[in-house]
Amino acid sequence: MLYYAVDSADAKCKWSMSTARVSLLLLGGTLLTGPLNVLRRRRNPVSTDLRRDIGIWSGLVGLAHEAIGWQVHTGNMLLYFFEEDKLTKALALRADLFGFVNYAGLAGGFILVILLALSNDLSLRKLKAPRWKYWQRWNCLFYGLVVAHGISCQVIESRKPPYPMPLATLVLPVLIIQFMGFTHY
Repeated sequence: MLYYAVDSADAKCKWSMSTARVSLLLLGGTLLTGPLNVLRRRRNPVSTDLRRDIGIWSGLVGLAHEAIGWQVHTGNMLLYFFEEDKLTKALALRADLFGFVNYAGLAGGFILVILLALSNDLSLRKLKAPRWKYWQRWNCLFYGLVVAHGISCQVIESRKPPYPMPLATLVLPVLIIQFMGFTHY
């Protein structure tokens, strides 16, 4: 079986879902600190220890999700990114939603590793604030990939309410507050 149902008793599936939600919650926290400062008319520093620590924990839990998630659906890692052509029996890049989920997860993992590597005072000093902030803004692209990945997983596994509610609960407040902060900037 390629896909597990969301209510699967499989421990890997439960750990995958749990780490995904915790990582998304923490990632949302990193994206809320700036707009909340703007909305409260407070100074918005380039970096704060709290935002960076939340981001690091989000990244570590996100990498755990990636490692666990790769073990949930299929035993063959190649099948996450390739599928066997029925006519030629050759492997071809996946062009389906399951492939997109995995490509988005892989791209997000690369961005995550870069962000984690730069989430320290030494990188901030070496790169200087504008260049360091440029790289940290990839967090927004990463968030978009995570949301697209999460929504696609909902579709692939045919999740019916109430299962999509945790994703919506984690994403919508972040998007709304980001928009409010952007319009008040």
